[in-house]
Amino acid sequence: MVAVDDFKKLDIRAGKIIEVEDYPEARRPSYKMKINFGSEIGIKQSIGQFTHYKKEDLKERLVAGVVNLPPFQMGSAISEVLTLGFPDEEGRAILVSPEKDVPLGGKLF
Repeated sequence: MVAVDDFKKLDIRAGKIIEVEDYPEARRPSYKMKINFGSEIGIKQSIGQFTHYKKEDLKERLVAGVVNLPPFQMGSAISEVLTLGFPDEEGRAILVSPEKDVPLGGKLF
């Protein structure tokens, strides 16, 4: 079991994807994304297996990301945040996205 205090250590924020490009260096098909988490956090890079989405459909999309994990080396790039998703029935990563506009950098509670 995880204590509530342990969960509170995760800093999960709302961000907007502002740039998406293919990342062929990853072991599994992935995108390299720039995500704007607002003025407090800024723009961070994330590598994610969301390639079943069209790049143009991801741009400007709101997402949830863990912003206080250590950077993770993936091939030649560094993923600075963990963009959250769930697997669907086929194992594809489905993004966690607010259904309404929320402020960039808003913290999950």
